[in-house]
Amino acid sequence: MAEAKIGVIGGSGLYAMEGLEDVENVSLETPFGAPSDDYVVGKLAGKSVAFLARHGVGHRFLPSELNFRANIFGFKLLGVEHILSASAVGSLKEDIHPLDVVIPDQFIDRTRGRISTFFGNGLAAHVEFSKPFCERLSKLMYEAGKKIDARIRRGGTYVCMEGPQFSTLAESELYRSWGAHVIGMTNLQEAKLAREAEIGYATMALVTDYDCWHVSHASVTVEQIIENLGKNAERARQIIVETVSQLDLNQPSPHANALQNAFITQPDYIPDAIKRDLAPIIGKYIK
Repeated sequence: MAEAKIGVIGGSGLYAMEGLEDVENVSLETPFGAPSDDYVVGKLAGKSVAFLARHGVGHRFLPSELNFRANIFGFKLLGVEHILSASAVGSLKEDIHPLDVVIPDQFIDRTRGRISTFFGNGLAAHVEFSKPFCERLSKLMYEAGKKIDARIRRGGTYVCMEGPQFSTLAESELYRSWGAHVIGMTNLQEAKLAREAEIGYATMALVTDYDCWHVSHASVTVEQIIENLGKNAERARQIIVETVSQLDLNQPSPHANALQNAFITQPDYIPDAIKRDLAPIIGKYIK
């Protein structure tokens, strides 16, 4: 099976990774079911990269329908140590404009009932998550954006809402009062699961609109968003290529040992089925 140390998750508008060479489509099954689509593994900037369309090619899945566990577990099976994510967001700040890029460093969770962990069913583990994004990857993505002259900002809070409906005006104003910067529907579960899988994770939040709080965007429409998605997609590809070219794969991810002190359950009480299913994640700690 093809392997890659770098994973790329393409969000709305980014359904393929142009520039990948010597590609191979890899179909995977995981203990959690099937990922959103095949992984497209190839060479980008001379390095092996695995690309996954978050919503499936053709955008078939709503945010609430995504099998986040399968998507991240599949990257782990491919040997991925670093994930670069791209996602469409709305702006909650006057000075963060449509077509800007934000590299967030914090989350607020407004999702409901999504499964955000590989653990449970006989194995309890708690990872540290005060800084939910990989600072090294975030820095590289920011520097890549500056290099291509993108309007890019490093730092900010990403509100992850349930969707698929956009915010009410009251909700949008509430998030603004909290000091949040952008709002989207997908990244939080990916970041939590990547941390549990000991994979570094960072995202570029590609601003499509001002959400509904802004007088010029009183009603967010899919038409507005799709127009800006196309403009953002090429910018995202350029940032990804530049980030991949600068990423030193000889340095392990800062999160490569995130599970080292996370397990609570005594080893003798962990079910054999859990040990088997989660071996790619927990195997170096629990046999």
